[in-house]
Amino acid sequence: MQIRTIANPTPPARDASAVSSVPSSESRRISDDVAQARHTAMSALTNDRFRIMLEQITDPVSYGALMTMHSDNVVDFKSAQSSYADNSE
Repeated sequence: MQIRTIANPTPPARDASAVSSVPSSESRRISDDVAQARHTAMSALTNDRFRIMLEQITDPVSYGALMTMHSDNVVDFKSAQSSYADNSE
C-alpha cells in the first residue's frame, strides 16, 4: 500500500479587495484548527502501526471476519483497557 500526498505548498493568491488584511479571531481559530487537523492526518499517514492496522482492516478476509465478529458477554472498561495494554506491548 502506498500513500502519497498531493498538495500545493503555496496557497493561491487572494484578491486583497475582497478580504480584510487583518484576520479575525474566528478566522485565526479556523486556520489553527485546519492546521492541527492536517498535522494529525499527516502523522496518522506516516505512523507504521496505523498503516498496518489500515492494511489489515481493508483486507477482504479480515474485513469479513470483523463484520461477523460479535460478543455475547459485556466487557467492562478496565478489563478492555488491561487487554489493550497487554496486546500493545
